[in-house]
Amino acid sequence: MLTGDDGIFETLESGTSTAHFVDRTGSGIQQDQEMDMTEQDTSPVEQDSSAAQDSSPVDEGLEQGVPSRDVTKNVAAEVTGGGESRASTPTSLLEREGEVAADFLEQLLDIADMDGDIDVDVDGDRAAVAIVDSEEGRVSRRLVGSDGKVLEALQELTRLAVQSSTGERSRLMLDVAGYRAERRAAVAAVAQTAIATVKSTDAKIAMDPMTAFERKVVHDEVLAGGLVSESEGVEPERHVVILPA
Repeated sequence: MLTGDDGIFETLESGTSTAHFVDRTGSGIQQDQEMDMTEQDTSPVEQDSSAAQDSSPVDEGLEQGVPSRDVTKNVAAEVTGGGESRASTPTSLLEREGEVAADFLEQLLDIADMDGDIDVDVDGDRAAVAIVDSEEGRVSRRLVGSDGKVLEALQELTRLAVQSSTGERSRLMLDVAGYRAERRAAVAAVAQTAIATVKSTDAKIAMDPMTAFERKVVHDEVLAGGLVSESEGVEPERHVVILPA
């Protein structure tokens, strides 16, 4: 997406991008700052269960949808310590995030001369933005990339553009051509199988490494199944461990 040449796609797929690219689209991100484009929920993101992880303690709870056993007191401490909980983010701010993201993505589509419409919504405590097929044509699946790598990089760029405009860190979720919906269904099916195995064997299971989005899906399924889960490891090997009740 990003200019007509393949260079932009190669940049996104490589996992890094410089702010020069963002500035060309008018997002106003500071130049010469190199950014990691792997999927990390730079929200308050997730907390690694190991002492080596240097992440926000709130994020493990956000990834799981509810505070896990070992982060409950940390979540409370952060909220009472003066930081505003993302769960209380006003809908008006989330709608503003969606509008800024839509403007940013429309500029990128225009630069790349690609088809696609932008859908904006609010999903819980996140803005939800999607690039969908338009009457003029289908969205290029190159915007998803291998294993969703381009999509994750594009989501991070969009979050940075929103943060530059609003002054607030964004946790918006970006989808392209329904990719995340398809992945959600596939990951949920894998999680259901693992949950059944844990219940039948009463032994924990460590799942394969996943993105933050996919881990959140697993945590939700585990919670609904009456078991306990936690995330372990450091990106890109961070994974979910499902524990017996």
